[in-house]
Amino acid sequence: MTDLVLTYPHLNPIALKLGPLEIHWYGIMYGLAFLIGYWVLRRRIRSAPYSDEPAWTLDDVSTVVFHTVAGVLLGGRLGYVLFYKPVYYFTHPLDIVKIWDGGMSFHGGAIGVIVALWWFARHHQRQFLRVSDLMVAVVPIGLGLGRIGNFINGELWGRPADPNLPWAMIFPQVDSTPRHPSQVYEFLLEGVLLFVLLQLYDRRHPPAGALSGAFLLGYGVLRFIAEHFREPDSFLGVLGLGLSMGQWLSLPMILAGGALWWWSFRRARTQRKVPAAA
Repeated sequence: MTDLVLTYPHLNPIALKLGPLEIHWYGIMYGLAFLIGYWVLRRRIRSAPYSDEPAWTLDDVSTVVFHTVAGVLLGGRLGYVLFYKPVYYFTHPLDIVKIWDGGMSFHGGAIGVIVALWWFARHHQRQFLRVSDLMVAVVPIGLGLGRIGNFINGELWGRPADPNLPWAMIFPQVDSTPRHPSQVYEFLLEGVLLFVLLQLYDRRHPPAGALSGAFLLGYGVLRFIAEHFREPDSFLGVLGLGLSMGQWLSLPMILAGGALWWWSFRRARTQRKVPAAA
């Protein structure tokens, strides 16, 4: 049966090596995500509500992208340290900065980005929910490319799969068991599908905050589903109720996203009922 199963091709995680300098594909994926995201944002600000007064400028986009990058890197790394390996990093604090070795938490990165966008909105007199709506529409680009980086690294493999599954894959660095290529699942779900859904929903011009709520809700649900096929981290295993850490961290996002989406529409209806001041 296993003769028909795919085998992980042992991709080199290092894209380029210049003396002691090593450029990893994982880092390239992040850089590419920010470049594509910047290009998409430049197009988004040409239409309402971002083209309305005060209109967004290219400088605004560059600044908010810079804040987002900082939030992703700092929040993502610290989230991984605190959520997944607090004991290890407490005893090996210098390893915290070794971001090139992998180890980023989306949930920590999300917290970092929220803080960064709040800071941007406050210091540039922008409505926070409009800023977050602008940014969440491009986040799936980074999520998808990040999962490609995980696949190249040969990490975050899936749980055992039926050998008859046409795309079941053996990861020799793990064992000879056919597994789900969960990195590909997450690329398709959190990257491609979520990006398309948010773009379609954004065309309906939802009220401020609704797109952000839809993102949190959508990502939480899709990540929860994808975690069902992903092998739990060996140092954590399956936690309470048979859920992985990723699933537990997704539950608050689902609740928060649903609450924000509902509140955004309720707030918009209330504002429409209040007559303008004379």
